[in-house]
Amino acid sequence: QVQLVESGGGLVPPGGSLRLSCTASGFSFDNTAIAWFRQAPGKEREGVSCITRDSLTTYYINSIKGRFTISRDNANDKVYLQMNSLNAEDTAVYYCATALRPLCTGRFREEYDYWGQGTQVTVSS
Repeated sequence: QVQLVESGGGLVPPGGSLRLSCTASGFSFDNTAIAWFRQAPGKEREGVSCITRDSLTTYYINSIKGRFTISRDNANDKVYLQMNSLNAEDTAVYYCATALRPLCTGRFREEYDYWGQGTQVTVSS
């Protein structure tokens, strides 16, 4: 069955960096776009980034552009989210998700069918 497992979250001071990983199984990973979402306490889950199956196209919301980088390793069925210059507003549970399509579907949770369990990112001094 489709499985997505996030890792790499933790506590980091403002200005710090983290790299999140999403390990996939149970589907044709190299034919599938993967997205990252995040959900802060009391807020809606929001799509923050997406990468197409071939890495040719990536998407970012404005608040993370220039600070976060999404990438993928199709040989090892992984997607990464490198997060630099973190600030308190980045504190959230981060999820990877897929709609099992080659192109990025969109940035709304309803458009994605499969989710990981999430990894907590806390930015605090």
